[in-house]
Amino acid sequence: MMVTLEFDYFRSMKRSTLHFILLICFSGSMAYAQVVPLANAHAHNDYEHTRPLKDALSFGFTSVEADIYLINGELYVSHNYPRDLKGITLKELYLDPLQQLLKANSDKVYPNYKGVFYLMIDFKSAAAPTYQKLHELVSTYPEFKDNQNFKIYLSGQDLLYTLPLKGRIMAVDGRPKDVSGSYSTEEMPVISESFVGVSGWNTRDEITEEQWKKVKDFIDAVHKAGKKCRLWATPDNEKTWKRLQSYKMDFINTDKLKELSDFLKKS
Repeated sequence: MMVTLEFDYFRSMKRSTLHFILLICFSGSMAYAQVVPLANAHAHNDYEHTRPLKDALSFGFTSVEADIYLINGELYVSHNYPRDLKGITLKELYLDPLQQLLKANSDKVYPNYKGVFYLMIDFKSAAAPTYQKLHELVSTYPEFKDNQNFKIYLSGQDLLYTLPLKGRIMAVDGRPKDVSGSYSTEEMPVISESFVGVSGWNTRDEITEEQWKKVKDFIDAVHKAGKKCRLWATPDNEKTWKRLQSYKMDFINTDKLKELSDFLKKS
């Protein structure tokens, strides 16, 4: 009788409601199982999208960026100093959801992705206290420690030189001066710079071949150093993406998640 009643109940439910329940039931290891992971896609200021992290994951991004402020002992995600602190903590927007995915997918964000998923955290408040709080917080997530499929790296002014090396559990984003440095890939997996800073482009005129050559030379130098390359503030269009792709850019920086995702899938 119990089985019959349960069957009749589910059969009487609206199809959309049943579908929703099934989605919840399979939201563990099946989450994003059908998504094509894109090794070169970086979600710039990811938290500014309609659904932070979730939008990037739905389009297959393997690198996302979150700016943080330390305010009253809590880490909040925002580009500018936030006025409304509700619902924008690093913990609830990024760390908890990523932990759940790693738990469900055998230490991976995407079940079938063999590469590394990167969470780039950019410090907007003072480095030392912000790092101390972040270190304490990240230390409570055992899934993040020594995970070859997941990497947190930190960006901000001179972080490499102000943060303690001993006991560090997060890597640091390098700058052009670090190309010739001796930092390991574990300490510094990525070297970043602005597109203008590398190319000398004035942001108005057409980018010249000489300026493009500077970009290619920089990418090649970063690769020679054994690091991945990222340029921020690149022209956000398909013409630029094609050029960067031809130069084997590791992370194409974009605010246009769907457009870049579509481009990378067809190219």
